[in-house]
Amino acid sequence: MYLAIRARTVVAAVAATAMFAIATPASSQDISESHLKAARTAIEALTSTQQYDSVLPQAAQALKQELIQKNPDLGSMISNVVDEETLALAPRRGDLEREAAQIYAKIFTEQQLQEMTAFYESETGKKLLEDGALVARQVHEAAGIWQRGLARDLAQSVGSKVQAIIAANADKAPAGGEAPAAPEGSN
Repeated sequence: MYLAIRARTVVAAVAATAMFAIATPASSQDISESHLKAARTAIEALTSTQQYDSVLPQAAQALKQELIQKNPDLGSMISNVVDEETLALAPRRGDLEREAAQIYAKIFTEQQLQEMTAFYESETGKKLLEDGALVARQVHEAAGIWQRGLARDLAQSVGSKVQAIIAANADKAPAGGEAPAAPEGSN
């Protein structure tokens, strides 16, 4: 029973994907083949879709675990069926590459894509791809330290200045008059 419900869910997802593919705007057909080729080459150089290589294997593993947990007596059969269906869906990985190429081609000119490819295939570009996340993380950490220091220094500076103004005004106050109250948090 559960397998039938799960199968219907998968069929519904496939149908929704097919309807999306049919509804793709006509403007994507206006992109030349050379432009799309430049986009595919740039995507490969940028490794921008590489992170999705594990989507199908992870989905298959999660489905196996879920179904076997609910039907442990069918474990071997479930594992075989999931493996077969996973292999059958593997060619759809190309669908993502085509969609990504369309997106890149819509946003970047063919020349820009070629320039990106040239850069990311260079040693410098490869180094950026390899260490870019590390650099971004370290810059983010440095920015946090800088931000906290800046906020601290601003608060100290404003507090000192406000205290000086209050003290100066207290000196000018008539005898027996009360000095204005210091702002909260400036001590």
